[in-house]
Amino acid sequence: MLEFFQNSIDSINSMHVIIQMCIYLSVILSTIIFISLVYLKNLRDRLKIKRRIESTYAKKYESDLIEYLYASDDEMATDQQQKIIEYLKKCSHNRLKRKIIIKTFIRLKDDVSGETADAIQNLYYETGLITSATKKLKSKKWDAVARAIRELTQFEIKEAHDEIIQLINHPKKEVRFEIQKYLVQLFRFEGLEFLNIIENQLSEWDQIQLIEILSRFKNLEVPDMNEWLRSKNDSVVSFTLKLVRIHNQFGVQEEIITLFNHPNPEIRIEAINLISHLGIYEAVGILKDGLFERTLDEQIAFFKMMEEMSMPDDLEFIKDYVNHDNFFIRISVMKIMNLITVEEDNTFKINSITENYPIDTNFTKAS
Repeated sequence: MLEFFQNSIDSINSMHVIIQMCIYLSVILSTIIFISLVYLKNLRDRLKIKRRIESTYAKKYESDLIEYLYASDDEMATDQQQKIIEYLKKCSHNRLKRKIIIKTFIRLKDDVSGETADAIQNLYYETGLITSATKKLKSKKWDAVARAIRELTQFEIKEAHDEIIQLINHPKKEVRFEIQKYLVQLFRFEGLEFLNIIENQLSEWDQIQLIEILSRFKNLEVPDMNEWLRSKNDSVVSFTLKLVRIHNQFGVQEEIITLFNHPNPEIRIEAINLISHLGIYEAVGILKDGLFERTLDEQIAFFKMMEEMSMPDDLEFIKDYVNHDNFFIRISVMKIMNLITVEEDNTFKINSITENYPIDTNFTKAS
């Protein structure tokens, strides 16, 4: 065998350099492929074993949870419940088992409501899972913090509010978003208190998500939004303007007018777009006075707004823009002028038949 390998090496050494490189490269690649195949097979086997273990424990924990929930109030059943609590508490010290327990709790909690859901939440307290979650809030790993906040949100743990609100300006966006969802989902409009202290920008997606969460709840008491409209954080102002439109907050009209001079042109345009929605007629005159000094987009927004807010007295002002260079402004001006004309003369004139009009009275009788 040694002689065979020696002869093979000698044969390779006698070949051209390029051929030698190709042979060595083929051997290396074959070795890497072989090792990868062995690793992948081993990984697949371990994943199968892990899934089997998770499935076994999940069935056990689900059975224990159902037994706990539907146990009667007699003394024997109470003792059994206590045994289940102790067993789950012991299992929760293991990372994998704790993960399975939490998944089982959440899955069942989503399928029930009322007293049964409260019982699952109570079991979450008694098994010490809440302690494990709150400890993770101090973790240096941002993903661990985000998972902990998501878990506390799912179990509606309001007691963690003070610890979580302190992380609202966390450097990681994912953590900040989980905090925002926690506050809004559990505390509704009161949870929007974070708008007073947030330093980072709220993305459009974040704003849409928060509005969607609030829309799930009915008969909410809407707070005063004036302070948020005065925020130095432009995204907070933009988000508040969306809330004003959705919830028809007529009490913020003065702040809306103030926003006409906001440094951010996008916010100025959003404020102009709200005029017709809130019916702020006094804002029309304010915008007219400085319309030439505003950007083209603001002027377009103004005339779009005037399509719904125009009055007969505005006709002379509108006529000056009939030949404006911008197509959208010209279209709006035409719409406004047509609207004002109809409002001024909302009658129909019927022309009478003159005496000289010939009338043919010779009709052919149908047979």
